[in-house]
Amino acid sequence: MKKENIIIIHNVRSVQNVGAMFRTADAAGIDKIYLTGYTPTPLDRFGRKRRDLAKSALGAEEYVSWEQKKNIIPLLKKLKKKKCFIIAIEQDEKSVDYKKVKLKNKNAFIVGPEVTGIPKNVLQKCDVIAEIPMKGKKESLNVSVAFGIALFRILNL
Repeated sequence: MKKENIIIIHNVRSVQNVGAMFRTADAAGIDKIYLTGYTPTPLDRFGRKRRDLAKSALGAEEYVSWEQKKNIIPLLKKLKKKKCFIIAIEQDEKSVDYKKVKLKNKNAFIVGPEVTGIPKNVLQKCDVIAEIPMKGKKESLNVSVAFGIALFRILNL
């Protein structure tokens, strides 16, 4: 049975980061991306292709299925009903080392904004919060970089 893996990009404002995550998702064989909150989509409000996103996605936005959902909570409830294992990639007091995450048949990875992080009410709906340990003086990575590192490690690619 093929595993199903989806991504939820929640309230990430940077178009370049979203484009980079589309490219990474394509490379990792992700089945679908949900863009929630104010995360920009590959199309602008007039339905035209966003050149700024396409520049960092390098066409991956045309190959990876995506859907926009304004509110993340109903989406998480829908995914839970489908027996989806929800994995937040975030720094939190309840987080575990990302190398210890064990996948299920259906998995959803959530990433959020760099400054404020994934909201607590969203983290409460997750099955696990995965954190990448930091060794240097900086406390975090760029969201698209953290996404790529965690995704490839957790998927064992």
